[in-house]
Amino acid sequence: MKPITIKDIAHELNISVSTVSRALQDHPDISEKTKSLVRECAHRLNYKPNLMASNLRTSKNTTIGVVIPELNHHFFSSVLDGIEQTANEAGYQILICQTGEDVVKERQAVQTLIGSRVAGMLVGVSKQTSHLQHLQDVLDNAIPLVLYDRPCPSLKCDQVVSDDYMGAFNAVEYLIQTGRQNIMYLSSSMSLEVSRRRYQGWRDALQHYSIPMSEDSIIECDTRSKAIVAAPSILQRENAPDAIFCVNDDSAAGVLHAAKILGIKIPEELSICGFSDAPLCRATQPMLTTVQQHGVEIGKRAMTRLLRRLEGDTRIPQTEMVPTDLIVRETTK
Repeated sequence: MKPITIKDIAHELNISVSTVSRALQDHPDISEKTKSLVRECAHRLNYKPNLMASNLRTSKNTTIGVVIPELNHHFFSSVLDGIEQTANEAGYQILICQTGEDVVKERQAVQTLIGSRVAGMLVGVSKQTSHLQHLQDVLDNAIPLVLYDRPCPSLKCDQVVSDDYMGAFNAVEYLIQTGRQNIMYLSSSMSLEVSRRRYQGWRDALQHYSIPMSEDSIIECDTRSKAIVAAPSILQRENAPDAIFCVNDDSAAGVLHAAKILGIKIPEELSICGFSDAPLCRATQPMLTTVQQHGVEIGKRAMTRLLRRLEGDTRIPQTEMVPTDLIVRETTK
């Protein structure tokens, strides 16, 4: 079936197309009785307005493109919630593209949104993203761009991210203050600025308390399945860690699973700390200590910055840090 148009409503009510259009726009020249009839007919026929056509008529584009790595990831879905709340309050709609952490899909999504002439764009880059030309293309097309969560310092646009450095520093400091001395870091790829900042927080906390680091104190392991495979050899080595700080909650859950199979007592013999505060942290037994990122707040602030750009803000781009909180549960002393 073809989409219902205002011409169909006009035909149904035997009135002019212009009358239907003005009634739907709540024009003061149209009587309340006619507006009511038009709205009722539009609802009955399941009429959906053509936003792109409306944008062309009014010369105001109200569509925001959002590129997101994973919709089923708790943190990113929280960010999306904050974006959508703020966008809707300002009269904007969002168009979502999911990349699945695939940089090729990310480039395609960005080019599609540029071609769709969105008013602005919010992008969370994939784990694979290193070359940023496709994002520079957004700016070159005079489309306001805001990055969220994963910063790209070389790109001159507004960015809203968690304070990953202090989140990691505070978590590792807490582990040290509870008596841990051999604290390992399970990282994601160091090509990601997020991972580097969390690494720096871990490293600086150890250095601050004069705790030595070794080459085997850090490995790349950022998923639950990888952690389940890697953890047994780590936990059974001669100089086994007494605490593991993980770049995310998935890897922390994997470590916890492996430790329980090995009969290691948590937290008496091993402390585990994750990062993000996903729902799984409260579903594990024992429940995971973690660093809480405020995804909804990040989304709201990122959208707010984009709205300012759409309103003509020409100030130098800034990176805004959203503070984190350490949530102490049962996997630490």
